[in-house]
Amino acid sequence: MATDGTGKLEFSLEVPFPSSHEATIALRSLSPDREPRKGGISKVITVSGSTLSVRWSADEARILRVSVNSFLDHLSLVMETMDMFGPPVAM
Repeated sequence: MATDGTGKLEFSLEVPFPSSHEATIALRSLSPDREPRKGGISKVITVSGSTLSVRWSADEARILRVSVNSFLDHLSLVMETMDMFGPPVAM
């Protein structure tokens, strides 16, 4: 966790996947979740190759912690589901 030039707290996470297709599936599964709070936090999710990257920026440590914890819970569920059903079928 670090602060940017404006005093906001920032946190970044990179999650490697076996393929770019699986990283894209995770991105699509996690993108619809908006932050419940209207202000104080932002989250950007991207995919580059087979890596899912997430970057948060928040006004308060508590808000950042809640958002990151919630995201990790959802990410864990997505990864468990992908493992349970096996590798994705190419279309």
